Parts: sequence; C-alpha cells; structure tokens
Amino acid sequence: MRALVKAAPGPGMVLQDVPVPRCGPSDALIRVHHAGVCGTDLHIWEWDHWASGRLRPPVVVGHEFAGEIVQLGREADAAGLLAVGDLVTAEGHIVCGHCLQCRLGAGHLCQRTQIIGVDRDGAFADYIAMPASNVMRLDGIPTEIGAIMDPMGNAVHTVLEASVPGSTVLVLGCGPIGCFAVGVARAAGASLVIASDFNPMRLDIAARMGAHVTLNAGSDDVLARVRELTGGDGVDLVCEMSGHPSGHAQAFAAARLGGRVNLLGTPSRATEVDFARDVIFKGLTLYGVTGRKMYQTWHQMRRFLRAGQLDPRPVITHRYPLECIAEAIQVIKAGQAGKVILDIAT
Repeated sequence: MRALVKAAPGPGMVLQDVPVPRCGPSDALIRVHHAGVCGTDLHIWEWDHWASGRLRPPVVVGHEFAGEIVQLGREADAAGLLAVGDLVTAEGHIVCGHCLQCRLGAGHLCQRTQIIGVDRDGAFADYIAMPASNVMRLDGIPTEIGAIMDPMGNAVHTVLEASVPGSTVLVLGCGPIGCFAVGVARAAGASLVIASDFNPMRLDIAARMGAHVTLNAGSDDVLARVRELTGGDGVDLVCEMSGHPSGHAQAFAAARLGGRVNLLGTPSRATEVDFARDVIFKGLTLYGVTGRKMYQTWHQMRRFLRAGQLDPRPVITHRYPLECIAEAIQVIKAGQAGKVILDIAT
C-alpha cells in the first residue's frame, strides 16, 4: 500500500510502498478515505525539538482519519458491534486500560498512551489497523467530516467542560480547533461567543462558524471590547486555544470573577503568571485539556453532528491527494488554511 512515512530523522516525509498492516484478533482493518493534516504533522515534517525527541523513525504519519472497515479480527467480529463495510473513524490515542487514570475512567490521561502517527504507524496510508475498541461508526456522517472528528473532539472537550447554556464565551486563537470551539459553543447554547485572532482569514472562518463578534487582536482592544460586550463583568468562559503567553494573560484578564479558563493551546515556552492577582483573588477555575474524553466526548460530538447542530464544513479550506503532502504542509505553515484534508480513497 501507499503510505507517507517519516523514514529517517530530518525534515520532510516520503511516499513509500509498505506492507498492509496485519489485522490482529481484536483489530479492525480500515481502508482510509480521508485524513486530516494538523499542526502535529507540521512539527513532524519540520523535525523540530518535539518531534526529534518523540518519534522513532520509520513511522507512518497521520492521526486524523475516517474510512471503511474491510476486515475484522476474530474477537472484534464476535463482539458484533462493527461490521465489514461500516464507515468509521477512530480515537487515535491507544491506552493501556490498566494504569490509575484508565481505571478511574480518565483514559485520555493514560500514562502509557500511544498516539497513531507518532508512537505507532498512522493513517496517511491506504490502510490502517486499529483496536476495535477505538473505532466508532459514523452512522451517516460523511468520511470527510469523520476525518476531522479528532481535532473537533478537542474543541468539544474544551467547551463542554464548562456549563455553556446561556453563558458568554471568548475563544482566544482561531486555528481550526478554535473555530470548531466557536461552533460547539453556539451549538451548546452560549448567549454570546466572541472570537479573537490576528489572522483575518481565520476570523472570517470563526464568523461563519457562528461567532457573534470577531476581534482582531492586532487592531482591536480585545479586553476593552470584552468588558463592553459583557457589561463590564468579563466572560463566563475563556477557551484559550493559542498557547501563547500573551493569550494566557489575556484569558485571565477577560474572565469574570468566578469565571473559568479552559486551556488547550500548547505553549512552546513558559508563561509568567501573577497567580494571586490573576487567578486566586479572581476565584478562577483553570482546566487543562488533553485530547478527548474517552468516550464521552465522542458521543457528544456525534450527537451534535447527526442532529445538524454543529456543521464543521466552513473550517475545511483545502483538499489534496496523498502525494501532495508538501503543498498541504506549506499552506498550513503559511497560515492561509483552515482544516486541510487528504483525499486518499474516495
């Protein structure tokens, strides 16, 4: 089969012919129809400090995908929950099931997590074998949308960890996951959703995802506008999606007294925080978001999608065949894309 492989340390990926993965007794072998390209794949392409410290080439890249089951292992077939021909997506974190976090029902925090496309072979390929327990039927959701349910799930987790109905929400950072968060907040019943970013294209996508107000952090006084829009109180919930130290400072300042800041953006350097002033005396609740709750987030997301309450299609801006990965990476790197999709088998 064809696969995009990080064959050796250093920049880039190569399209290679590799063996079709073996379908174990508890696995599903899936023919990949669509795959999403994300910031993690950019890190792997550029072979930055994180990638060089984490990956052990050769490895097939890609962790966001959807496709069709073509084979089930004996145990997976006997369970009767999946069938050959089902269109599916999958949770890309393979967890151990035995550590304290898994036993407490917090598998998304598993101490031994393996991520497809990072720690084991991934989905930028014609086929991928996945544990059947990680696989979810799409039940009418198109595979193009199924392929981006992984990052969309990060947004669902970030937003729905708060009490959203009737609340005021600020989304700081409108990359694809931030734009998804805007749509989730609207779907969940927020009364006001404000989106902030420096990139006009991303702000346009956020508006199409349902933001009531978009603010350009380069030209608007974000904090002043937030206070104006909330009667001087600040917002109930800030979703910090940028991971930038200035975004953290703005998040703490924009939240109301007793408000909540849910943090998904991953910083590349340390953030200095005046905890007494910005957190303790404001009575803020901070929540760090890692992946998707397994599998509460997936069920919530699938219900929103199937009901038509959440439409992520405005976030999808580019589509490429598998062999055009360099172009896909470049458009992401240039900041001129929302979500980029690889058409692998359609």
